[in-house]
Amino acid sequence: MRALEDASIDARPVSDLTGFPEILEGRVKTLHPGIHAGLLARRDVPEHLQEVEAHKLRLIDLLCVNLYPFAETLAQPGSTFSDILDQVDIGGSALIRAAAKNHTSVIVIVRPERYSEVLTALNEGTVNAGMRRRLAVEAFAHTATYDSQIASWLQGADRDGLDAFPPELSLAGNLVQQLRYGENPHQVAAFYRLGHDPGGLGSARQRQGLELSYNNIQDASAAYELVAEFGRPAATIIKHTNPCGLALADALEEAYRKAFDCDPRSAFGGVVAVNRTLDQKTAEQIVAVRTELVLAPSYTDESLQVLAGRQNLRVLEVGPVRTHGYHVRSVPGGFLAQSWDRRGFHRNTFRVGSRRPPTAKEWEQLEFAWLAVKHVKSNAIVIANDFAAVGVGAGQMSRVEAAQIAVERSGERARGGVMASDAFFPFADGVLVGLKAGVTAVIQPGGSVRDREVVEAVDGAGAAMVLTSERHFLH
Repeated sequence: MRALEDASIDARPVSDLTGFPEILEGRVKTLHPGIHAGLLARRDVPEHLQEVEAHKLRLIDLLCVNLYPFAETLAQPGSTFSDILDQVDIGGSALIRAAAKNHTSVIVIVRPERYSEVLTALNEGTVNAGMRRRLAVEAFAHTATYDSQIASWLQGADRDGLDAFPPELSLAGNLVQQLRYGENPHQVAAFYRLGHDPGGLGSARQRQGLELSYNNIQDASAAYELVAEFGRPAATIIKHTNPCGLALADALEEAYRKAFDCDPRSAFGGVVAVNRTLDQKTAEQIVAVRTELVLAPSYTDESLQVLAGRQNLRVLEVGPVRTHGYHVRSVPGGFLAQSWDRRGFHRNTFRVGSRRPPTAKEWEQLEFAWLAVKHVKSNAIVIANDFAAVGVGAGQMSRVEAAQIAVERSGERARGGVMASDAFFPFADGVLVGLKAGVTAVIQPGGSVRDREVVEAVDGAGAAMVLTSERHFLH
């Protein structure tokens, strides 16, 4: 109200309409017939108008509500449970829903960016039924999103006694931008953010370059989730959501060089992600080849100057990956929801299936390969050597063909390396492909009825095999 008075607008407190003061520290002030009757009374029903007049109430023609900043408070560091709960707006949501229900008589506004549009229409007398309906749709979607954010927070705040998958699940998204098109030009698309500060791509800041496309965002997600797996400096190059390059090193510039060397031909037109501040030397390597998009948690001023030399190159500064909530995918008529695949490398729970255990060096490479294959589309095989994914076989219908592709791409670099499979080998043929190429250790879930044959093939080559008892399908 103070803001209205400061703008020299004649404003009156709610209590003037209700004849009742706000109580319970302001928790109850608009939940009163003096307000809701004025919003809900239908102008085309004489009995409604008569009742309003009989009770000396007043009609309300326009409602503008800014809900309490729940999502902003939730994202604020240090906010307590009580702080967040206090920002759950009850009266505001009720007002919005009432006005939206009666939108043929009441204009409802929930977004400040609509103020000038509505004021102009009022002054010009062009507020029509279509505009009223659009504002009502926006209002109901606004309160639905608000309630969904609250439900999601409460479920995550204390899961005791709550179903992992509730009987009803709503997705609350805020439009970030409409995209030029979807996966193909004949499809329309948009990008939505989950909550106020969700991290990852939802909190990304674009530093330069062309507008993001649907496919850019898909690839960016795959790239950044992958490098976030590692504590050491990591770089990856993604094509069609699969890594064609991935490497770790003590310095970021070396990690990128190794990642690029994994498959230089496929790296052309790729998406690059790193898990450290991007420095000038690494940036210079990136711009030396055609690149669509670069993602990093931060950038030095010098690296930004280098990247600016490629004006069309998209550059994103990305927040930390927060895999809260559910991993969701739509299907015709519904959507699938699952927990995120957060499983890392748990050596103490794995079992050595071969006669020979891995060496200390092989264990290090197996960990790298296992975390990498988790991010490759099934059927997936990764051959790793010196903390680089030198051969990747992705998305094949046959596991042995995935192994053959990985070996073909790795060439001589497979010798002395390790091989990871996202699911068990149904036959010994797939693992034999890697062993013949020179890999010395294999990691896979196990669980095939032919596990004995697979292990015997490994033992016959004098190699080592680790069985994880867990798979990493990625469809």
